[in-house]
Amino acid sequence: MSAGGAFGGNRGVRPVPPEKGVFPLDHLHECDLEKKDYLACLKSTGFQSEKCRQFSKKYLECRMERNLMAKQDMSELGFRSEDVMNPSPNKKNNLESSASEKYN
Repeated sequence: MSAGGAFGGNRGVRPVPPEKGVFPLDHLHECDLEKKDYLACLKSTGFQSEKCRQFSKKYLECRMERNLMAKQDMSELGFRSEDVMNPSPNKKNNLESSASEKYN
């Protein structure tokens, strides 16, 4: 006889919640622009997330402003004030314009 549940799962073990808790999905697409800008940046940089930190920050801020995730200080999410305050102007403008062009 099998000791596990359906599909081989273990019925006696409780699932562990995610570290940051549960947050609602963006069903109303309130932060779609920020998400699309971030994804476009990732694609244009060969998925090097460190080059798209300003877009990641904008997306997280959007989610917090619309109560789609708990409000937290950005430093708790891995952002330093100088990381986001001083992106090189040419890189930022090029990435923003390329991201906007793809979705307009």
